[in-house]
Amino acid sequence: MTRPHVSHETLTAQVARVIRNEIHAGMWRDGEVLPSTRKLAERIGTSTYTVNHAMQLLAEENLVVNRARSNRVVNYPQGQPRERIRPDVPRAVLIGGFAGSGKTELGRILARLTGWPILDKDTLTRPVVETALEVLGLSPHDRESADYLTRIRPREYEALMAAALENVDCGNSALITAPFIREFSDPAWVSRTRAQFETRKVEVSLVWIYCDADSMQTYIRQRGAARDAAKLADWPAYLGAIDLNLRPPVPHHLVDNSVSAEPLQTQAQSLARTLLADTH
Repeated sequence: MTRPHVSHETLTAQVARVIRNEIHAGMWRDGEVLPSTRKLAERIGTSTYTVNHAMQLLAEENLVVNRARSNRVVNYPQGQPRERIRPDVPRAVLIGGFAGSGKTELGRILARLTGWPILDKDTLTRPVVETALEVLGLSPHDRESADYLTRIRPREYEALMAAALENVDCGNSALITAPFIREFSDPAWVSRTRAQFETRKVEVSLVWIYCDADSMQTYIRQRGAARDAAKLADWPAYLGAIDLNLRPPVPHHLVDNSVSAEPLQTQAQSLARTLLADTH
């Protein structure tokens, strides 16, 4: 497994990686005009100077092309969705990691490489979760209270795994993205989950995505999710409450999404090859 990197990269490199990951994940399509420097700077929470220099890096990679009137256009024709890969044995790939580590981006890149559906916990459950929190008299962005942790969070994962099982019952492989912090740390949960899939003759792989603190803060800031406000308001306290060295105590694949690591696209391609090679 790859050992985690400690980031000594510049903010410019971090911002470039954010935008690069988004392009590789299909959030920006080939030929699409990117937002203005000012809008990107506001969204990511950095200066226009940093965004301009990040764009220079992406232009040198030919991932972004500068056009008239300062328009920047995505140049990623190879990012078009591929023909779906249907292995003889369906795969369930569970992708976990801390907030802002890049789980969804990795899942989207793998989905574009394989054609397998991505089942993201937030996408599937957020509207219902936010409504349920409001009914309980809590903030729709609460992810810390005892009510959320004991009454709502378990139901989120129940819905997510039910959607995954429904897909594999139809013979489809599935990419399942969620933090899975408690779940991956619990060998009994992993064993039960493996059994649910394996009785359906589905092969299960766990993927843990690591990200150093500086890169993670940049990723969380740029996505601008209200549920992250408490983390960003006291970042040192948040870091003190989590263990960045956490790894699942069960067999798993490790992906490093720190700025100093290999591009996420490169690691996703390697992981996809490994997953397909492991199919019996």
